[in-house]
Amino acid sequence: MGLSRRRFLVSSAGASAAALVAGCSNGDGGGKAVATGDTVVASPRYLPFHGIHQTGITSPVPASGLIAALDVVRADRSDLARMLRDLTDEIDGMMAGRAYPATDPRLPALQTGTLGEKPPPTDLSVVVSVGASMFDERFGLGSRKPRELVTMPFMANDKLDPDRSHGDLLLTITADSPDATIFALRQLLRRTRGHLVLRWMVDGFNRRSAPKPGQAQVRNLLGFKDGTANLDASEEGLMDEHVWVGDEDGEPAWALGGSYHVVRIIRMFVERWDRTSLTEQEAVIGREKYTGAPLDGRVETDVPDYDDDPKGKRTPLVAHIRLANPRTRATRKNLILRRGLSYSRGFDGNGNLDQGLAFACFQRSLEDGFMAVQRRLDGEPLEEYIQPQGGGFFFALPGVNRRDGWLGEQLLA
Repeated sequence: MGLSRRRFLVSSAGASAAALVAGCSNGDGGGKAVATGDTVVASPRYLPFHGIHQTGITSPVPASGLIAALDVVRADRSDLARMLRDLTDEIDGMMAGRAYPATDPRLPALQTGTLGEKPPPTDLSVVVSVGASMFDERFGLGSRKPRELVTMPFMANDKLDPDRSHGDLLLTITADSPDATIFALRQLLRRTRGHLVLRWMVDGFNRRSAPKPGQAQVRNLLGFKDGTANLDASEEGLMDEHVWVGDEDGEPAWALGGSYHVVRIIRMFVERWDRTSLTEQEAVIGREKYTGAPLDGRVETDVPDYDDDPKGKRTPLVAHIRLANPRTRATRKNLILRRGLSYSRGFDGNGNLDQGLAFACFQRSLEDGFMAVQRRLDGEPLEEYIQPQGGGFFFALPGVNRRDGWLGEQLLA
């Protein structure tokens, strides 16, 4: 039975939103492969902290993650610098598995102990990003604000909750298990107590696998493969072109090597989606649900040929993947590195499941990246099945290249 025009348009719009809710990445090698059923993942390791860029932006697809936005409570620039140095030292130590010194047993220990005496290898990484509010009058940083960084505005289909939006600082913590991310959060909060207060938080997960090249490593809670056409974070040329701020971008000198960081807490109306026919779901997204193949292909790695389908007979013109990435020469500059987490937060007052995607992406230009893609997705059919309810725009700080350096050092120099 064919789709009604209204239902078809709605499903197409939903598909584009679903694409934005995707997340995947890549990372450094060195671990052993471990097979668990049909899933093959590298054994956990200690990831490197030092480098031109923050490791967590391109580290392996995480099994578990936690995103926490915080506000700075001390309006003093020297205190801000001290907090960032302490934050850097704690992150560096945890990612390296540095043992915590023993203390007088009559005093609190320097760590929670939830992972044992010494933090084990857990693929732990922490990305530190700053929001537009960090550049207000408190710290005298207004002239150093990245030129495209703004407070995230309301966009089509948004129902933003102020209590789950924006923030001075964003911590993105990823690891191989929830206990590792919770350990890291508690250590970072205790180290910066008196400087930072939590504003909002969401934790999530991915079902990881080690697919063939070009295949997605996770599925989102709509049941579709997430990240098939994502950028390959191991290709330095692609990262330089689309993700890292460069010399010619007109940004403050301190921002070179950083990246615009978008987070969108997108609720999925999963009960409504689960009552939708498979045919309509696939039309909304533009891919087969189980194989991940485009609707005009046979396998996931096939590239959809939109030029051969100008009227959308095979892949609807409003399918999510077609709107998000039209695969034209003009829209190549809009490619982004998607890196998200599924979440489940119980249920709401109406008894409906509160589940969705903590969508995250990194890009060299906010305007050419997320905003350009979002404008194409406005009004897509997927909007019937999803609703952005929080998040924010941030700027991921450049990495720490010196052993005695710290995150944000260039910003506050």
